[in-house]
Amino acid sequence: MSSRYFQSIIVQMKDATDRTIGVVDSEGNVIASSELSIIGTAVGGAAGFGLSSWDGLITDDQRTYKILSGNDDHFDYAVFVDGTDEMAACICRMACIALVEAKLHFEERYDKTALVKNILIDNILPGDLYAHARELHFVTDAPRAVYLVRQVGKTDAAALATVQKMFPDKQKDFVLSMSETDIVIIREMANEGNAKEILQTAKKVESALKSELGIKPVIGIGTPAKHLRDLADRYKEAQVAIDVGKVFESDKTIINYENLGIGRLIYQLPTTLCEMYLSEVFKKNPLDSLDEETLSIITKFFENNLNISETSRKLFVHRNTLVYRLGKIKKTTGLDLREFNQAIVFKVALMVKQYLDSQKM
Repeated sequence: MSSRYFQSIIVQMKDATDRTIGVVDSEGNVIASSELSIIGTAVGGAAGFGLSSWDGLITDDQRTYKILSGNDDHFDYAVFVDGTDEMAACICRMACIALVEAKLHFEERYDKTALVKNILIDNILPGDLYAHARELHFVTDAPRAVYLVRQVGKTDAAALATVQKMFPDKQKDFVLSMSETDIVIIREMANEGNAKEILQTAKKVESALKSELGIKPVIGIGTPAKHLRDLADRYKEAQVAIDVGKVFESDKTIINYENLGIGRLIYQLPTTLCEMYLSEVFKKNPLDSLDEETLSIITKFFENNLNISETSRKLFVHRNTLVYRLGKIKKTTGLDLREFNQAIVFKVALMVKQYLDSQKM
């Protein structure tokens, strides 16, 4: 945060009290003060601030301090007031409230990370977006990749710091915590359509979280954003990628929205429509009438592109045996999987059943 912004608030407070008010940074250096002559000097008391001091006031022989912001490891800024009496404590608390509000306002207005987060959660009007982008000298039309990293099972608060270390350019790349389990990465790209680079980045993030923290993440990737205003939609795509992948691509840990195919369409259908589709396709017998072994054969047949010879080889059965079993499936369901059009109907039906089953969990 700009020290000039702190200074402008403190100057306004100067007329309300004869006490010296100021702000120190994490090194104990005075970066703003109502007494201009001490700006740039160091104060000794600030160096001893510890985690136990966060909720209260700290005093030394000359001043009263209160922490403005920081994290568990260190403080970023603290306000101080000359004196250690009750009046100094009162002024320090009031100054802290005013400066915290000023800091939040400054970050919302001048911090790129705050702007990106507001865009992601749809917390900014289009007109304000362009105004803030101009103030921050933000390139609006650069292509950007959007990743949603979700910690599954085990979660670790250190995951955010681990990912942030991988993207040190804070002017172009942004790593944001969206919830206890979700981290969003916005990365500026040299060109829009580099799918290989996008996938490679996701693999590096996955590998880092696994090796350093023992976390097994699932990563959803949205389509590249061509403009800053597209980030919210791309973030939603990354969410959909994870949700749809959980149903239809449960074996994958990196899911690209662009590769979801028909699963994406099925996921958006009402369950009543899906149930109607299954009842229309399986008029003779419901899909549940097929046992696990039969479903396994069908799955393997689809995996091998309806190739009977290749499927029989993979299943270690004679070709005629497979033909016989496919014939039995036709009698049971009314669909001949050797016919391309009927195979497509059956494949979609299987995916619809998967979707319905996932909704019941």
